[in-house]
Amino acid sequence: MMENEKKSSAVSDVGAWAMNVISSVGIIMANKQLMSNKGYAFSFATTLTGFHFAVTALVGLVSNATGYSASKYVPMWELLWFSIVANMSITGMNFSLMFNSVGFYQISKLSMIPVVCVMEWILHNKHYSREVKMSVVVVVIGVGVCTVTDVKVNLKGFLCACLAVLSTSLQQISIGSLQQKYSIGSFELLSKTAPIQALSLLVFGPFIDYYLSGKLITNYKISTGATFFILLSCSLAVFCNVSQYLCIGRFSAVSFQVLGHMKTVCVLTLGWLLFDSELTFQNIMGMLLAVVGMVIYSWAVEVEKKSNAKTSLHHMKNSLTEEEIRLLKDGVEKAPLQDVELGESKG
Repeated sequence: MMENEKKSSAVSDVGAWAMNVISSVGIIMANKQLMSNKGYAFSFATTLTGFHFAVTALVGLVSNATGYSASKYVPMWELLWFSIVANMSITGMNFSLMFNSVGFYQISKLSMIPVVCVMEWILHNKHYSREVKMSVVVVVIGVGVCTVTDVKVNLKGFLCACLAVLSTSLQQISIGSLQQKYSIGSFELLSKTAPIQALSLLVFGPFIDYYLSGKLITNYKISTGATFFILLSCSLAVFCNVSQYLCIGRFSAVSFQVLGHMKTVCVLTLGWLLFDSELTFQNIMGMLLAVVGMVIYSWAVEVEKKSNAKTSLHHMKNSLTEEEIRLLKDGVEKAPLQDVELGESKG
C-alpha cells in the first residue's frame, strides 16, 4: 500500500515537472512563431498577454467556484500595484522576445538573479554569503559575454529586455512579500490579479502595440495558422501558471532552480534549431557560464539556508537554557503564570 502511494506521488511529481518544462518551453516557441516576421508577424505582444490573462482569469473563476482554491482578502491598491508591475514585466518580456533572438531573450532572463539580489539588498537590506556573491558574478560575466557576442541585439530590443528584467525582478520580490503578508498561495494571488491584468492589457494593449510596432491590430489579417498559435499560446500560458503553482508546493528551492536550468537549455537549443541559424563559440561559452553560475547560485543559496537554520536552532537552544535558568531563579511558583502569558501572546 505504501509503495503504491510512493509510486503515485512520484508519478504526480514527474507530471508536474514535465508539465512545467513543456508548457514553459512551448509558450516561448509558440510566441516566437506567432510574433516573428518569418512566422505569422502577429506583432501585438501586449494584446496577446491580455488574451493569456483573460483565459487564466476564467480558469481562476472556475477553480474558486468548484472549491479547488479559496479566495482570500488582499487590499485593492496592493492588487493594482502588483498588476502594474506584472503587466510591465510580461509586456517587456514579450517585446524582448519579438525584437531579440531567442538566445538573447533567454540569457537576459538569467540576469534577473543578480538584479533580484541587488534589489533585495536595497529594499530589504538583505545580505548574502561569499558563495552567493561569487555565483552572481559568474552569471553576470556569462550574460555579458552573450550580450557582447550576440549580433541580433538592437537598441529597442535591449531597452525592452532591461525593462523586462527590472520589472520581473520587482514582481518576484512583490510576490514573496504579498504571500507572506496575507498568507496567500501563488495560484490564489494569480486568480485575484488575472482579471485586473486582463482588463487593463486588453484596453491599453492595442495602443501600446501600435506605439511600439506602428501597426494596428484591426488591420491584421488573421489566418487559420495565426488563430491556432494564439489559442495554443493561451492554453500553454494557463498550463505554465498552474504547473508553476504545483511545482512550488512539491519541490525544494534547488530542484526548482534545476528545473529552470533545464528549461533554459531546452529554450536555447530549440531557439537555435528553429529560429537562429548562427550560434557562435562565444555565444555557447557565455550561455554555459551563465548556466554554471545559476547552478552554483542554487547550491550557495541552499547552503546559506541550512547554515541560517542551524544558527537559529543554536540560538533557540541557548535562549531556552537561559530562560530555564531564569525561571529556576525566580521560583517555580511563577512558572505557570508565565506559561499563561506566553499562551496569550501567541494567540
